[in-house]
Amino acid sequence: MNGIQRHTAWAAVQPWIMWLIGAVFYFYTFFQRTAPSAMVPELMADLNVSAGALGQLSAYYFYAYAAMQIPTGILADYWGPRRLLLGAAGLSGVGCLLFATAEGLTMASIGRLMIGAGAGFGFISTLKVITEWFPPGRLAMLSGMTMLLGMAGGVAGQAPLAAGVALVGWRPIMMGAAIVALLGCAVVVIIFRNRPPKLDDRGYESATAGSGRRLGLMSTARNPQTWVFIGFGATIPAGMHAFGGLWGVPYMMQVYGMSRPDAAFSASLILIGWGLAAPVVGWLSDRLGRRKPVLIACAALAGATLGTLIYVAPLAPLTVKCLMFAHGVSVAGMVVCFAGVREQNRPEDAGVAIAYVNMAVILCGAILQPLVGALLDLGWQGHLFEGARLYSLAAYRHAFLVFPAALAMAFLFACLIREAPRPARA
Repeated sequence: MNGIQRHTAWAAVQPWIMWLIGAVFYFYTFFQRTAPSAMVPELMADLNVSAGALGQLSAYYFYAYAAMQIPTGILADYWGPRRLLLGAAGLSGVGCLLFATAEGLTMASIGRLMIGAGAGFGFISTLKVITEWFPPGRLAMLSGMTMLLGMAGGVAGQAPLAAGVALVGWRPIMMGAAIVALLGCAVVVIIFRNRPPKLDDRGYESATAGSGRRLGLMSTARNPQTWVFIGFGATIPAGMHAFGGLWGVPYMMQVYGMSRPDAAFSASLILIGWGLAAPVVGWLSDRLGRRKPVLIACAALAGATLGTLIYVAPLAPLTVKCLMFAHGVSVAGMVVCFAGVREQNRPEDAGVAIAYVNMAVILCGAILQPLVGALLDLGWQGHLFEGARLYSLAAYRHAFLVFPAALAMAFLFACLIREAPRPARA
């Protein structure tokens, strides 16, 4: 192979390498998002914390992640994804190192905040990579592939991580995750580039764009339909974030007598259902040319599946797994939510509108994880096992009332949606 052939081959594969670097980091962010659910008893015992404190600790990821959404959209335009991914990997790695070595709640909380802040750059930075390195016709496909990798990361942070924790403990696993993130910094420095070589890489937007972006922030916020979609985005993932992402594993271990790996696998089925169904639900909405009926159906299915799982217990193990998967399918309505809010706002404000909804999605987990933990503590009857608190079925059912309440609100928000005149098609 001569020099020209090598150059041509590298030019063909380089965009995919750039995308893969961003997508692998998105995989890592989802792994960190769900990881606490696989080590609840160990964290409660080692850090000497209650369910409420553990829920707050896990939620620090969501606080920091949500806070970074709009700044990430702006910085990606000015700096490009290279600086963001480098900083994100470094921040996540250092945060994970602090978390892995923490002897108390304060240091663990700082580490979790840093992990969440770094993770907050992942998805939007990867979308920026796609727009710079690929033609517009591949945006939808590659966005779906990115979300699929994110789902895989969330699954890896549940059943496989639970097996690893049972084998070697949670601290060595988190130490390894910190090393992986820090090695990612070297990969970004050596390999990653913002744009193809033929394009100017000195800047992304002129300084005059700032005033237009501020106007976009305000005009989007003044649109009532923006808030309807924000409300839907803040409530439909309640079960995925707070049940599947943290409290579902100990619930199924205690109420259903599952082993930790089996409970973690069952919880991960929510993510699997979500990841596999998202492209299908999006396609169906585009095919119908409507958003509202799809979102109403998703909200209804979400309430029915999670309500049955919690309030008709105990159920057969296979039934539990089917319900978890079906609940994940219902959460796939989130994809339609992003498309809908984009259509309800000016094209030049689409990024801001999506950032608002994405921030609401993350805040759902930030609020509900500690809230459910606090409600569990209210129902605790003083029982301990190896230093971790045990909660009764009644305590779980009372604490989990927040889920049907949130999903009823999602259904209401879906009913308030006004169809855009001409929905965009994939």
